[in-house]
Amino acid sequence: MPIGVTRDDLELSTSLRAWASGLSGPVALRDVETDPSAAFAKTWQAVVEAGLPAIGIDEHHGGGEGSLLHQAIALEAAAYALVPGPLLGTVLVGQLTEDGDVLAGIAGGASAAVALSGAVTVDADGARADFDVVLDVVEARWLLARTTDDAWVLIGADGWRAEPEVGLDLSRRGGRVRVEATTDQVVPLPGVDRDAVLRVLVALAAAEASGVAQWCLDTAVDYAKVREQFGAPIGSFQAIKQLCSQMLETTESIAAVAWDAATTARSDVPAGEAQYAADVAATVAFDGAVSVAQDCIQVLGGIGFTFEHDAHLYLRRAIALRAVVEAFAGSSEQSAARLARRAGTGQRRVPEIDFGGTDEEFRAATRTAIEGIAALPEDQQRAALVESGYLMPHWPQPHGLDAGPVEQLVVDEELARASLVRPDIAIGGWAVPTIIDHGTAEQAERFVLPTLLGELKWCQLFSEPGAGSDLASLTTRAVRAEGGWLLTGQKVWTSRAREADWGICLARTDRDARHRGITYFLVDMTSAGIDIRPLRELTGDAMFNEVFLDEVFVPDECVVGEVNEGWKLARTTLANERVAMAGSKLGMSTERAVELLAGRESETDAARVGHQVALASVCQLLGVRSTLRSIAGRGPGPESSVAKLLGVRNRQDASGLVVDLLGPAALFTPDDPDVHEMLLTRCLSIAGGTTQILRNVVAERVLGLPR
Repeated sequence: MPIGVTRDDLELSTSLRAWASGLSGPVALRDVETDPSAAFAKTWQAVVEAGLPAIGIDEHHGGGEGSLLHQAIALEAAAYALVPGPLLGTVLVGQLTEDGDVLAGIAGGASAAVALSGAVTVDADGARADFDVVLDVVEARWLLARTTDDAWVLIGADGWRAEPEVGLDLSRRGGRVRVEATTDQVVPLPGVDRDAVLRVLVALAAAEASGVAQWCLDTAVDYAKVREQFGAPIGSFQAIKQLCSQMLETTESIAAVAWDAATTARSDVPAGEAQYAADVAATVAFDGAVSVAQDCIQVLGGIGFTFEHDAHLYLRRAIALRAVVEAFAGSSEQSAARLARRAGTGQRRVPEIDFGGTDEEFRAATRTAIEGIAALPEDQQRAALVESGYLMPHWPQPHGLDAGPVEQLVVDEELARASLVRPDIAIGGWAVPTIIDHGTAEQAERFVLPTLLGELKWCQLFSEPGAGSDLASLTTRAVRAEGGWLLTGQKVWTSRAREADWGICLARTDRDARHRGITYFLVDMTSAGIDIRPLRELTGDAMFNEVFLDEVFVPDECVVGEVNEGWKLARTTLANERVAMAGSKLGMSTERAVELLAGRESETDAARVGHQVALASVCQLLGVRSTLRSIAGRGPGPESSVAKLLGVRNRQDASGLVVDLLGPAALFTPDDPDVHEMLLTRCLSIAGGTTQILRNVVAERVLGLPR
């Protein structure tokens, strides 16, 4: 989805994309593809008339009075349509200067160039420099450049001359510049330093990278839906689904980091936090956009390799954007190393949510109630949380509060403020909502309160040796008996089976129906005929179990919902989630990697750690964006699915990195918690549906690729 999250931002993005597509950017740039002095005048005039370069400029200078985020949304939309011209450099200057003449000039249609290398000497005689690489030079009125003493200035067009060239990115013109300016042609930028330039540049360029990646993803998916090979659309092939799903993961990551960079770059958040966000974006966005553009061409196949198709134009833009940012920030490896060092100082970034005052009344009452609970003796606190509904606030009354997204987040914040830890009811958090939604009143009375109080523990009897991700293939059968059912079969990968009092079990009640022939049972784990055998995992632990059912009797009152309707209930169970905010921690292994980096001089190690910090940050940002969607009352977007996939990768990769950083010390410490975590995480891409199956599901349900 676009970088904007609020309804207003999404409407702005939609309208700008529709407008930008009407400019036929690829056609306009192809018309002058070999002309080094092309100014894309007609397109630029339309861009100026629409007010795009001045969205973030104050109204009294002729601008739109928008935020940097609004400006970034505009650049994203223009990049999606590959609108040619000097938009990036011009907007960058408009965000950095407070000079009224410059701002009014930009609002009126003047453009700006940006020196990507070298520095200009500024003294009493004026300014002098030779720049080999300058962005957006054609017909620019100002040149943004760094001085030899690390200040930043604008130089008027009369003080320099350009030699434009056609470069890799056919939608822009760069070139060489010689500066020979008088002092009155130099406009200082007081208060602007390298970090300020970097923050704004990364935010704007990441927004463009997001637009590029989204076009590439959309183009690949649309093509995969209609292109046929071997008698079927190529989008039905698992290889294409996997590739497109991974493109979505990267595209959503780029959108998330671009959003955060644009939100912080010129905000009142501490400078260190804003710089952290910029480093995350620089680490993720530009390599990501290049990768998505390359994968787009791969999905397109031969047609994507032609000059006629627009795909290569987007690849060129992505590579050029990366080069522009690297001129200021260094490579993504350097940005990652810088990010890791920042994390090592304790710097973190978790966006705060502004509820706009909608939380005030509920928060006041909640704070008072939770403070009262916190004052109780510890052995009474759980019961008080249950009685008040604060243990599971998203559950319906009387078991919860029927809390909406805002109320759920307020409860979380107030519990944390009071240092109260919400007890984990584990599998009960899946079982009980299904009982509440589909069970009888007697079942709810029997199971809900004892589960909340911790008196009942649950396990899940879903997976079988021949039915892991494919639950519809399960073979455990339930045969009608007097007063109930006899269940026979084998379940596997059942966690906590030995400790559980009850299990939620799927069994086949109709052999002739694949999905409709499954029924949802509640099984007393002390029943005769149940044999639980621990499974020793590769960690050496035995968290999982095999459970053998030999004519286990389940009374009719322990059938949830209608017979043969268990598949629908199982999907409710697996989908039940509450709204929650990410904390400031990056995850156990990522935090451990940051800790191990301390005192090491290796920039290679720092970059490896930084990439994990960036990935963990992406997962946090995706969670925040998903939460904002919920608060706005919109349905679930792709963020939650992507966050699950990326979260698994982060935890696996970070734990492996920790063991690498330990070096030989890890060889003879099999009981070391770091080694244990590394081994344990191998289950994450298998349990609950393999990563590959989940990617197929994302490709079909989110991207709409055919089955």
